[in-house]
Amino acid sequence: MQPDKDTILRYTPPKRLRLYGIIAVCIAVAVVVLGVAGRLRASTEVADWTDAQAIPTVKIINLAASTEQRGLTLPGDVQAFNSAPIYSRVSGYLKAWYVDIGTQVKAGQLLATVDVPDQDQQLAAAKADLNTAEANQRLAAVTAKRWNELLERGAVSKQEVDEKNGDLAAKNAVVASSRANVQRLQDLTTFKSIVAPFDGIVTTRATDVGALISVGAPNTTPLFTVVDDRKLRIYVRVPQSYSTEITPNLAATFTVPEHPGKTYTATVATTAGAVDTVNGSVLVQLQTDNPDRALRPGAYAQVHFALAQPENVVQVPASALMFRDGGMTLATLGPNNRVVLKPVTIGHDYGTTVELASGVTHADKVIDSPPDSLRAGDEVKVAAPEKAAPDKADGANPQGH
Repeated sequence: MQPDKDTILRYTPPKRLRLYGIIAVCIAVAVVVLGVAGRLRASTEVADWTDAQAIPTVKIINLAASTEQRGLTLPGDVQAFNSAPIYSRVSGYLKAWYVDIGTQVKAGQLLATVDVPDQDQQLAAAKADLNTAEANQRLAAVTAKRWNELLERGAVSKQEVDEKNGDLAAKNAVVASSRANVQRLQDLTTFKSIVAPFDGIVTTRATDVGALISVGAPNTTPLFTVVDDRKLRIYVRVPQSYSTEITPNLAATFTVPEHPGKTYTATVATTAGAVDTVNGSVLVQLQTDNPDRALRPGAYAQVHFALAQPENVVQVPASALMFRDGGMTLATLGPNNRVVLKPVTIGHDYGTTVELASGVTHADKVIDSPPDSLRAGDEVKVAAPEKAAPDKADGANPQGH
């Protein structure tokens, strides 16, 4: 039997095609769902990462009490215990000098002589005046004695006798004045010889034979300078913040450039007791013996003071300080990892570290190198402590040495 035309033209789909279509649609829906879920998960992870990055990670410094001594090193000026610029007391010309720089001299040793012809003439004239005054005095004394005898016999008046006695008194005064003038010139004559005031060494000579010496001239240069370098003074300017710790009898050490590697000792003798308004320091004087004269007056020295560490002193690295409008501040770790800002006062600045006078205690956990954007109450994460690198020297030696 032949199929009819309608039957031939009708399309009959396969029996499993509908099932395949449903499966394809389900797969497409699953792909879309998985893609959306992946995007949502990635977005959530990015948000979580962004929030985590917004919380800064900080390093904590645990403060510990320091028992080490503090060192204070300052420049010092070495000076002789006694130093005397030698001037002439009389005007004239230098006749001769007998010592030069570097000469060791004794007290009273002749350094130079000055030729003063004018003064010699004045002394001769003063002696002549004294002789004249003494002659007049003797005559007045004889005259007064005679008139007093005549008064006893009633031969002269009391007025005339008083005049003679008054003339004798005046002549006595003239003699005393002339004698004092002669003594003054004789004393000045001794100053023609310039001598050393004490045992020491001549450090300067600023004159030569024939040089004119004028007493009292402005800007006069000393003829010689004699210093006693067997004992030295060392002057140090101590900052005001340390001035209360530098007290008399405190021991110190110092070095000088001309003797590298060698250390000398000195003792604080006294302090100025007042702060210099120009540089804000206190002048301190130390003393040291120099029996072998190895140290030289006028030298530069580096003086080191060993100071005791104050109790409960707090030292922090300079990197932990924050400069805020209210002054110097430290960021500390508070409860729940929240930031607590504490104003502090610096006692001493050592460069890489500072000593705090107030603001924190050893119980505080200080944040090192805090970000500039850190504010009070911000949450932070504490970085894990760094593990110390193993010491290579402690490793096993395969050779057994």
